[in-house]
Amino acid sequence: MAPGKGWFNLESGSSVIPDTSFFEGDSAFKAFNLSRTTRLYGFAGCLIAGFVLSLLGTVVFIFGMTILFAVLYILGTVVSLIGTGFLIGFFKQAKLMFKPVRVVASIVLIASIGLVLVGAFVLKNGILCLIFVFIEFLAYTWYTLSYIPYARAAVTKAVGLG
Repeated sequence: MAPGKGWFNLESGSSVIPDTSFFEGDSAFKAFNLSRTTRLYGFAGCLIAGFVLSLLGTVVFIFGMTILFAVLYILGTVVSLIGTGFLIGFFKQAKLMFKPVRVVASIVLIASIGLVLVGAFVLKNGILCLIFVFIEFLAYTWYTLSYIPYARAAVTKAVGLG
């Protein structure tokens, strides 16, 4: 198989640049008449809050609180994803998550969120929880890169896979 072809390079499925126009169409907050600047502040606020929650989760993990770690880390990820609703709307984001270019990353992200909770609540295994968090981080990063034209190709080339 030729380089850049196959299931790993989902971006090569079409020659169209991915849809990254965040402010076109309806926002989840259209009824509130929020300006673009206000929506950007909402997005940034959720992104920062999500990061702080995940960081706080990491701190409590150091003290051996695996369940609290899982809850805070997952909550941080979900808040970060909700922040995108300020830009493009929740329904549009759900549709975009399952476009062919990012469907694998989205499914792995959602599955890893569930697996982190299973690792903490059911298995009560901190190491397994960390492994699932690492997988979640990679899936979230890959998902995010899919919104930036040619970012995935640049990353795969940078790490020697492209």
